[in-house]
Amino acid sequence: MYDTLITVEQLKSLDDPLLLDCRFVLSTSPDDRDAGLRAYREGHIPGAAYMHLEDDFSSPITPESGRHPLPDAHILQAKLDALGLTPARQVVLYDDSGAAFASRGWWLLRWLGHRATAVLNGGWSAWQAAGGDVERAEADREVLGITDAVADPACVVTADSLQTELETNSCLLVDARAPERFRGEVEPLDPVAGHVPGALNLPFTDNLDNGCFPEPEILRQRWQTLLGERSPEAVVHMCGSGVTACVNQLAMEYCGLNGSRLYAGSWSEWIRDTGRPVAKNDAC
Repeated sequence: MYDTLITVEQLKSLDDPLLLDCRFVLSTSPDDRDAGLRAYREGHIPGAAYMHLEDDFSSPITPESGRHPLPDAHILQAKLDALGLTPARQVVLYDDSGAAFASRGWWLLRWLGHRATAVLNGGWSAWQAAGGDVERAEADREVLGITDAVADPACVVTADSLQTELETNSCLLVDARAPERFRGEVEPLDPVAGHVPGALNLPFTDNLDNGCFPEPEILRQRWQTLLGERSPEAVVHMCGSGVTACVNQLAMEYCGLNGSRLYAGSWSEWIRDTGRPVAKNDAC
């Protein structure tokens, strides 16, 4: 079982994994919304099914939610079951964006209790570089009904509980956005710039070397520098909408720093309530 990362060679050795193509373009342009689906139709790893960040891995936005609310667990489970998910089947997810969207899917499957879930290290680029076969046929996605699902609430931190944990210094909040967004210098996606007071910044791209996750020992050293004497279980991950934060959690799990949690609503939810505090221009 692979439960964090998997290489191209390891993927090729598997017998009948469930492959999920998670390519997506995160922007404010409506033309980009289905760019990942168009890329999938132009070519993907043989047997892969396409999973859309907003249609499959998120639920509709509400006045109180962030940009990518968690999907309904029963609906997501039904979609995965329709694609052939079984308790023992290995799932492998990939994208072409530094695991940003594949990691969201990885986190969601763990949330549903499916531990045999891994992200392809290097993603679509690594597959192409290795000369992997390419297919253009689309997978059958007929969903016959809603399926029972049990999502783990312990994986998720709410805005209210996060505020309490910050006030009592019982968590270490790590923001995965780019430094300039964290500092509030620019904000291309959300109406308010800045970050949650007390958060530290570790951009999700800092986990990658040339588009791939390095050896676990290298990642562990990077993260241990940030954690100091805090335990991995104290870490809460966030980003703009609960997507790229999952890359940071994946990196921690891969290098053996287990037990961190996700503030799924993230910055785009935090700023929905104007009474919540906002900070800017912190150095880290």
